[in-house]
Amino acid sequence: MKALIIKEKWLNLILSGNKTWEIRSSNTRIRGKILLIKSGSKQIFGECELVDSIKLDLDQYKISVNKHCINVKQDILPYKNTYAWVLQNPQKYDNPIPYKHPMGAVIWVNID
Repeated sequence: MKALIIKEKWLNLILSGNKTWEIRSSNTRIRGKILLIKSGSKQIFGECELVDSIKLDLDQYKISVNKHCINVKQDILPYKNTYAWVLQNPQKYDNPIPYKHPMGAVIWVNID
Protein backbone atom coordinates (compact mmCIF):
# COMPACT_ATOMS: atom_id res chain seq x y z
CA MET A 1 0.00 0.00 0.00
CA LYS A 2 1.18 3.52 -0.79
CA ALA A 3 1.47 6.19 1.90
CA LEU A 4 1.77 9.89 1.07
CA ILE A 5 3.96 12.15 3.20
CA ILE A 6 2.27 15.49 3.96
CA LYS A 7 3.18 18.44 6.18
CA GLU A 8 1.09 18.70 9.34
CA LYS A 9 -0.88 21.84 8.37
CA TRP A 10 -2.10 20.29 5.12
CA LEU A 11 -2.64 16.84 6.62
CA ASN A 12 -4.98 18.25 9.25
CA LEU A 13 -7.01 20.06 6.57
CA ILE A 14 -7.23 16.87 4.48
CA LEU A 15 -8.30 14.70 7.41
CA SER A 16 -10.95 17.24 8.43
CA GLY A 17 -12.40 17.15 4.90
CA ASN A 18 -11.61 20.82 4.21
CA LYS A 19 -8.82 20.19 1.67
CA THR A 20 -9.69 17.94 -1.26
CA TRP A 21 -6.81 18.86 -3.60
CA GLU A 22 -3.18 18.20 -2.71
CA ILE A 23 -1.04 20.46 -4.93
CA ARG A 24 2.11 18.82 -6.30
CA SER A 25 4.72 19.48 -8.99
CA SER A 26 4.23 16.14 -10.69
CA ASN A 27 1.46 13.94 -12.00
CA THR A 28 0.61 10.62 -10.37
CA ARG A 29 -1.01 7.52 -11.80
CA ILE A 30 -1.68 6.11 -8.34
CA ARG A 31 -5.39 5.64 -7.64
CA GLY A 32 -7.38 4.14 -4.81
CA LYS A 33 -6.90 4.03 -1.07
CA ILE A 34 -3.70 5.62 0.23
CA LEU A 35 -2.36 6.13 3.73
CA LEU A 36 -1.47 9.57 5.05
CA ILE A 37 1.78 10.22 6.93
CA LYS A 38 2.56 13.39 8.87
CA SER A 39 5.95 14.56 7.65
CA GLY A 40 8.73 13.85 10.16
CA SER A 41 6.52 11.84 12.52
CA LYS A 42 7.13 8.26 11.33
CA GLN A 43 3.41 7.70 11.92
CA ILE A 44 0.36 7.11 9.72
CA PHE A 45 -2.49 9.39 10.78
CA GLY A 46 -5.24 8.32 8.41
CA GLU A 47 -6.26 7.36 4.92
CA CYS A 48 -8.22 8.60 1.92
CA GLU A 49 -8.88 7.79 -1.71
CA LEU A 50 -6.75 9.33 -4.45
CA VAL A 51 -9.18 9.54 -7.36
CA ASP A 52 -7.57 11.81 -9.94
CA SER A 53 -4.62 14.01 -10.89
CA ILE A 54 -5.41 17.19 -12.80
CA LYS A 55 -2.88 19.47 -14.48
CA LEU A 56 -3.85 23.01 -13.50
CA ASP A 57 -3.57 26.30 -15.30
CA LEU A 58 -3.42 29.59 -13.41
CA ASP A 59 -7.15 30.30 -13.70
CA GLN A 60 -8.12 26.87 -12.33
CA TYR A 61 -5.63 27.27 -9.49
CA LYS A 62 -6.91 30.73 -8.55
CA ILE A 63 -10.62 29.84 -8.54
CA SER A 64 -10.10 26.59 -6.59
CA VAL A 65 -8.77 27.96 -3.30
CA ASN A 66 -11.68 26.24 -1.52
CA LYS A 67 -10.27 22.89 -2.70
CA HIS A 68 -6.52 23.35 -2.10
CA CYS A 69 -6.63 25.90 0.77
CA ILE A 70 -3.51 27.76 -0.40
CA ASN A 71 -3.64 31.54 -0.14
CA VAL A 72 -2.97 32.69 -3.72
CA LYS A 73 -1.00 35.94 -3.44
CA GLN A 74 0.55 36.22 -6.88
CA ASP A 75 -0.46 35.59 -10.47
CA ILE A 76 1.86 32.60 -10.79
CA LEU A 77 1.50 28.89 -10.24
CA PRO A 78 3.51 27.35 -7.41
CA TYR A 79 5.30 24.98 -9.84
CA LYS A 80 6.20 25.01 -13.52
CA ASN A 81 3.90 21.99 -13.87
CA THR A 82 1.20 22.17 -11.19
CA TYR A 83 -1.10 19.23 -10.47
CA ALA A 84 -4.06 18.78 -8.14
CA TRP A 85 -4.16 15.30 -6.66
CA VAL A 86 -7.87 14.84 -5.95
CA LEU A 87 -8.65 13.26 -2.58
CA GLN A 88 -11.93 11.85 -1.24
CA ASN A 89 -13.30 10.10 1.83
CA PRO A 90 -10.65 11.02 4.41
CA GLN A 91 -10.58 8.95 7.59
CA LYS A 92 -8.54 10.04 10.59
CA TYR A 93 -7.25 7.22 12.77
CA ASP A 94 -8.01 7.37 16.50
CA ASN A 95 -4.42 6.32 17.19
CA PRO A 96 -1.57 6.96 14.73
CA ILE A 97 0.20 3.85 13.46
CA PRO A 98 4.02 3.83 13.56
CA TYR A 99 5.99 2.64 10.55
CA LYS A 100 9.65 2.33 9.60
CA HIS A 101 10.62 5.25 7.37
CA PRO A 102 12.98 4.25 4.55
CA MET A 103 15.95 6.47 3.84
CA GLY A 104 15.34 8.86 0.97
CA ALA A 105 11.53 8.69 0.95
CA VAL A 106 10.14 12.22 0.52
CA ILE A 107 6.79 11.81 -1.26
CA TRP A 108 5.68 8.16 -1.11
CA VAL A 109 6.39 5.27 1.26
CA ASN A 110 5.52 1.66 0.49
CA ILE A 111 3.79 0.11 3.52
CA ASP A 112 3.41 -3.66 3.91
